Amino acid sequence: MSADQRHLPGTTLQAASAGGSPRTLIYLPIVHTQADMGALQESVVQATIAKMGRAGLARKASAIDRVWTEIEAAITTLELPFDRVRLYQDGLPICGREVEIVTELAQAGSRNHQLLLRLMAQGAILMGTESGDLLVQEYQAAKQSLTVRPPRSAGVAASRQAAGENLLRRRDQFIARRINDTLKPGETGILFLGLLHALEQYLQADINVVYPLHRPR
Repeated sequence: MSADQRHLPGTTLQAASAGGSPRTLIYLPIVHTQADMGALQESVVQATIAKMGRAGLARKASAIDRVWTEIEAAITTLELPFDRVRLYQDGLPICGREVEIVTELAQAGSRNHQLLLRLMAQGAILMGTESGDLLVQEYQAAKQSLTVRPPRSAGVAASRQAAGENLLRRRDQFIARRINDTLKPGETGILFLGLLHALEQYLQADINVVYPLHRPR
């Protein structure tokens, strides 16, 4: 991926696409809110309180809120042609119930999914993005990490970490393949994806990747 694919705040999408790439992907690294956690929300809250205290939980929620304010502002400055925009969302399976899922999470208070609904109202197309089977595996692993004591054996801990990294890589490959297969020439995709993901290497070479805020670490 070339250096000119990085997109800095204050510049325009048109400038980022000046190289003539027929497909553009706006990559927004995101932080999940409590409302995004679904059935794991209470467990996540209790784990955060145990680690950081209630004041720490409040500070974390405030910091996440600021991140979403920055994301919303970044999208506004891009002045996108929403009739040619596809939305790809971390954790949203290809299932035929995508709009229902997004609506439920938006009503639960998710700023991420509230933003998706606003973009859809302007004409953007919501895309099922992930493998349902891989998401079930991710859920089960997350639930285990929240409810089971950490292993005392370094070998067991290393094995679990390797399994988690492998699952994340498989999710990245699936999401990238989904974008490769569905983002059409002349269209722009907006990808909302957690900070731990790294799927750029799996995207096809003709997709121009734009970073309105920053690259994922």
